Amino acid sequence: MKYQVQSGWLSGVRRVASPHCNARPDNTEVDLLVIHSISLPPGQYGGPYIDEFFLGHLDIDAHPYFSEIATLRVSAHLVIDRTGRVTQYVPFDARAWHAGQSMFCGRENCNDFSIGIELEGLETDTYTPAQYETLAEVTQAILEAYPAIDRSRITGHSDIAPGRKLDPGPGFDWDLYFNKLDQLTGPTSGK
Repeated sequence: MKYQVQSGWLSGVRRVASPHCNARPDNTEVDLLVIHSISLPPGQYGGPYIDEFFLGHLDIDAHPYFSEIATLRVSAHLVIDRTGRVTQYVPFDARAWHAGQSMFCGRENCNDFSIGIELEGLETDTYTPAQYETLAEVTQAILEAYPAIDRSRITGHSDIAPGRKLDPGPGFDWDLYFNKLDQLTGPTSGK
């Protein structure tokens, strides 16, 4: 296995610790994986802006869109960029601020019990082969470390915040992702 979870961190990836996280509620089992998309500014890839946003240091003068989001305090556990490179911002045992107002299977506040992965992309765009490869490999490590997550508990941001969020969007190929994951883990049930 290419990646492993050790003490809440994924091995072999870039780490940039975000202050936008806190402790999960006591006795909360991590049992949900949420797939998101992000690009800053929207539709533009590369550059330092995701790091700056998750660290709370986004320069609002760098792009007009940034003034709209400058006061937001958000993070995700992981970001997978267009080349497949992984950056971890929050350890998995902490609560990243990725889901916002959300619900899954009747449970509100998905940040409490989920891991959030952002793919560098836009809801209406497609994602790269490298992103699907890396996402499947990272998911394999997460499933190994958090056995309460199975295929039925892997979802998109749009599914836990319908009407409010669209990501990862129609450009995300769920079948391709799950086929790649099945190649690594064997067939899984659900979605």
